[in-house]
Amino acid sequence: MSLYHQYIQIQAYKHDGSFHRLWSHGFVVCDNDDFIAVASNRVRVIEADDHSWHTKEKAVFIFSKKEWFNVIATFREDGIHYYVNVASPAVIDKEFIKFIDYDLDIKGFPNGFTKVLDINEFKSHCDKYGYSDDLKKVLENALKENEEKIKNKIYPFDDEAMKKYITDFDNYVARQKEIDDAKRAKNEKGNN
Repeated sequence: MSLYHQYIQIQAYKHDGSFHRLWSHGFVVCDNDDFIAVASNRVRVIEADDHSWHTKEKAVFIFSKKEWFNVIATFREDGIHYYVNVASPAVIDKEFIKFIDYDLDIKGFPNGFTKVLDINEFKSHCDKYGYSDDLKKVLENALKENEEKIKNKIYPFDDEAMKKYITDFDNYVARQKEIDDAKRAKNEKGNN
């Protein structure tokens, strides 16, 4: 069953199954056999320690259903920034997208520069959670593959595709506002 044009929550876990982070909602702009794409704006994020914050920019999350990564494309004044989480393939569970975050991250900048992040955290968690050699190899390969995809602008690192998703989201939000405004006007007219 496709979740296209539905709202969904996003949950991240650690390797041992412990809760890591929750995004309060996102709007599904694409759902196929390989990926689910979710757009958002000013979403509440709740951390494992109950600290919460709100995202600042519009973003598109791309969750691979088969490969070991997900991507957040953030829309900023200087262009689209990509943030790759090396993670388990996403699992769709009713109104939730769930994945395991494996700490290795890549930041991709509009100028094409990339930076690998959290290598020390990854090494620490390899020991803490007992990642197998096979798992470490899968995660390291996912890191390398995504660095190449960013450099070559291969989906999901495709600015035009991300802009299309955000436009779909913006159009849906605008239509919903029109519907809500019409209902409110009708109710106000009926009460006068």
